[in-house]
Amino acid sequence: MSGTTSVLSDDSVLSKLDRGLFRFERWLALLSGLAVFSLMLLAVVSVGGRNFFSQPLPGYVDWIEQIMPLIAFMGVSYTQRVGGHIRMDIFVGLFRGRALWLIELITTLLVLLLMLLLVWGSWAHFNRSFDWSAPMWSRDSSMDIGLPIWPAKLLAPVAFAVLSLRLALQAWGFGRALIEGTERPVAVPLIENVADQAAREAAQLDGHDM
Repeated sequence: MSGTTSVLSDDSVLSKLDRGLFRFERWLALLSGLAVFSLMLLAVVSVGGRNFFSQPLPGYVDWIEQIMPLIAFMGVSYTQRVGGHIRMDIFVGLFRGRALWLIELITTLLVLLLMLLLVWGSWAHFNRSFDWSAPMWSRDSSMDIGLPIWPAKLLAPVAFAVLSLRLALQAWGFGRALIEGTERPVAVPLIENVADQAAREAAQLDGHDM
């Protein structure tokens, strides 16, 4: 798993775009967290209804199927921004300077290409499910209580599109660092050493941001 990272900021256009997108990503991550909380509430209602009223929540599994994409996809871009996804830090940590930024740029562009393909594929999958002329605009529905499935299918291309924007900004940041030879570029996750991590945690305990 990736080590502790930090993202630097300045007054450049890239950094402003990074911070603006990050605000949106935080809302998506919050939505994902609320989805996790809603699953807990659904479980309480279903189990409580079964135990006290002999009537579990109708369509419990159907509602879980609708909520799971919120949990699975909505926080993926936020995690990319803070450097939380799994990666080969032992290998990447062997490089410094332009060699490091070149490797980061190549891997970011490869992931960006993959995500663009996933946006295209997941949108086609959603489009097969959505129909303006059908009841609830849906060609398919859940097995138990007939919930339309297209809202859950729409979440994947939306989340992947946001992640593609994040990857494009990071590719810009790594590309600029490669060209300019910047030691600590902005708008990209930078792996912190033990001393920097300890100093940042100490500052947080003191109530100050570094």
